[in-house]
Amino acid sequence: MDARSPQNSYPVTPTNKVKRMHERGSYDREAVYAILDSAFLCHVAYVIDGQPYCTPTIHWREGDWLYWHGSAASRMLKNQKQGAPVCLTVSHLDGLVLARSGFNHSANYRSAMCFGTAAIVEAPEEKQKALKGIIERFYPGRAAGLRENTAQEEKATTVIGMRIEQASAKSRAKQVGDDEEDFGIAAWAGVIPVSTVIGAPQTSPNLPEGVTFPAHLAPYREGRRLDDALAECQQAYEAGA
Repeated sequence: MDARSPQNSYPVTPTNKVKRMHERGSYDREAVYAILDSAFLCHVAYVIDGQPYCTPTIHWREGDWLYWHGSAASRMLKNQKQGAPVCLTVSHLDGLVLARSGFNHSANYRSAMCFGTAAIVEAPEEKQKALKGIIERFYPGRAAGLRENTAQEEKATTVIGMRIEQASAKSRAKQVGDDEEDFGIAAWAGVIPVSTVIGAPQTSPNLPEGVTFPAHLAPYREGRRLDDALAECQQAYEAGA
């Protein structure tokens, strides 16, 4: 199937249409998935009694569904128990773009906006699967070596699910857009790359003797970009699902 076919793209509506710099936008599912899957944190925006809120949290994706979790006492999660419209966003900063005019300064980035109706995952089996999924999505193969969640721990954790109904991606990945008449200005111009890089593991001081850094954490090797590691883990998660 052609990757540009309607089946592989989200419908363009007034809600998700990229209105500024529309040439940077995409409605392709794989483009949206790639941005979501290479991030650990998202921001979920919603409205309660006319007051807007935006909550940072950890998210994970299964097909066209997004999940996130939090304390059962969370204001957002209580409000969403019956289902509520939300906008979930993810963004990556890839570079600082310095031009020879203030107007042409910019940033290289990748972002995704996803819209849908979020609701609490109530069914016990589905909730247990989701709580295991958040471990397996980020650390494929790890769940089997952990103790089971207690009933109290599961009760204290609320899982939210949302099918992506509309979405768009937007990105910039290029050099400075200086005006030609500014080329002679004696001010440095260019791109300063930005990335989040994984550091050396810091082992817990109370590990039993003989426990070493496990093979399933190999994607998180020192010096690697975090977004690359997360994308690899998502692929492994999908392969094992």
